[in-house]
Amino acid sequence: MISASALGVAGWGGWLDWRIRKIPNWLTVPALLGGLFLSAALGRWPWTKSSLEGVGVGLGVLLPFVLMRGLGAGDWKLMGALGAFLGPRWTIVVLMGTVLIAGAMSIVEVIRQGKVRETLSNLLVIFVAYSTFHVNNARAITLENPGLLKIPFGVAAAFSTGLFFVMLCALRFFYKLG
Repeated sequence: MISASALGVAGWGGWLDWRIRKIPNWLTVPALLGGLFLSAALGRWPWTKSSLEGVGVGLGVLLPFVLMRGLGAGDWKLMGALGAFLGPRWTIVVLMGTVLIAGAMSIVEVIRQGKVRETLSNLLVIFVAYSTFHVNNARAITLENPGLLKIPFGVAAAFSTGLFFVMLCALRFFYKLG
């Protein structure tokens, strides 16, 4: 039940991010609360604690990127909601998969749109700005800049969540065979 809920939330969030480029609060907030409630109802305190830790991991790891305006708040809240269903350990796994998938999507889009030089230049600006603590130099490289490429992180989160559950089912299947 929790797995199906996580897949449903991730899939819906990914679809909305693909279609309208937003993941609305009416999806993320009830999903987060629903994940906490489901964990409390099914597993009492141990599952509730794990659910809260998953929310903390999902929100905590991505908070710096939201504050730097490199990630949208809807994407951030979606990962928090998924954390409520997955717990801390699996949230980290899904988050790492999401980052890898979003990175691959970014590389494909940069090449497809012929913006390799511009992207490398922006990465250099970001690296220098943050390594020298002159963050103001990188302010133009945020979500507010309409000229920059924007990747639907929610789509990557949906794919990562789906792949996670496929791999989990495969591992359970092979474990039973052995």
